[in-house]
Amino acid sequence: MPIDKGQGSTPGATPICDQLRATGNWNPAWDALAEIDPAWTEKFMAMGMHPVLAGVLEPKVLEFLAIAVDASCTHMYAPGTRRHIRKALELGATRAEIAAVLQAVSVLGIHSASLGMPMLLEELAALEPAHSEDTVRAAAA
Repeated sequence: MPIDKGQGSTPGATPICDQLRATGNWNPAWDALAEIDPAWTEKFMAMGMHPVLAGVLEPKVLEFLAIAVDASCTHMYAPGTRRHIRKALELGATRAEIAAVLQAVSVLGIHSASLGMPMLLEELAALEPAHSEDTVRAAAA
């Protein structure tokens, strides 16, 4: 998606935000940001669009990254996930490639268990003496 970098634009102009809207790549959740501080939002979008504008990564790879971000357990943005899957397919991505992206990003969810399970074991161990004493008292009664 070629986007005007906004260089030499007039103050208060938001060419990147405007182009994102025009191409259907604008998230309506960003409307309030753009309304409250259009200059900040334009700078933020310019930062986010830098990898696209730089041309270092192939467009299909950028779509894979966008799928991973939008489908991740910390984001779960269905409209973006669908839009980027569709675009990746248009760019020649295979079902297997997109499935691999989704499988790779799914491992983020395991961190909930890998973080929480050791804590559970620690807390159970901390309670163990109290439970043992209660069991002995109950058996003696």
